[in-house]
Amino acid sequence: MANPPRKPAEVDSSWMETYGDMVTLLLCFFILLASISKIDTVLYEKVQSGMTKEIGKMPPQRPIEDMKKELTEVVSAMSGGDAMADVATDDRGVVMNLDAGAMFKPGSAEVRSEAMPLLKEMATTLGHPRFATYLLEIQGHTDDTPVATAQYPTNFDLAAARALSTMRVMKSLGIEESRMIVAAFGQYKPRVPNRTPEGTPLPVNQALNRRVSVHVVPH
Repeated sequence: MANPPRKPAEVDSSWMETYGDMVTLLLCFFILLASISKIDTVLYEKVQSGMTKEIGKMPPQRPIEDMKKELTEVVSAMSGGDAMADVATDDRGVVMNLDAGAMFKPGSAEVRSEAMPLLKEMATTLGHPRFATYLLEIQGHTDDTPVATAQYPTNFDLAAARALSTMRVMKSLGIEESRMIVAAFGQYKPRVPNRTPEGTPLPVNQALNRRVSVHVVPH
């Protein structure tokens, strides 16, 4: 007489519930980590271009580095350009600091004619199709000396007016309005201290803090 067929052994799948819970928790953890992290765009670009070169065997693409180099060359090529602007990078992209003394008359937001050649070359560089996906965040800054005139009753008013004037010039030179953002910080975001701990003004530092900063960042 033939033996009856054996029933297949039941598989204990209870571990899958624990495994599923663990994977879900890990996913939530990494989503939370990504949501609070601050991406260093410049570092990311360097890592990406390095991987492209080493793994993909393709020429590295570094638009931020290229942009900084070209803008630095624009400043250096101008007569007195180094006194009018400086170019650097931060964790978001390229930063071009335009000296307010060279850009505007004291207490004014009218752009000097002497600054127009530099702004024109800036617009030519930033208007290139390679950089079409980058935004220009134009920030107005002052030192901590209070401004109180009929036209500009506070430092914020003057900083905002200078940033807006710069934006309008860039627009007239071909930069699309949709690519630009205007912001004003007044005296509250200095590059260097305006005064000593005892409160004595530092004129050289104050001059550095009077500026329009053009932050060029990925869209």
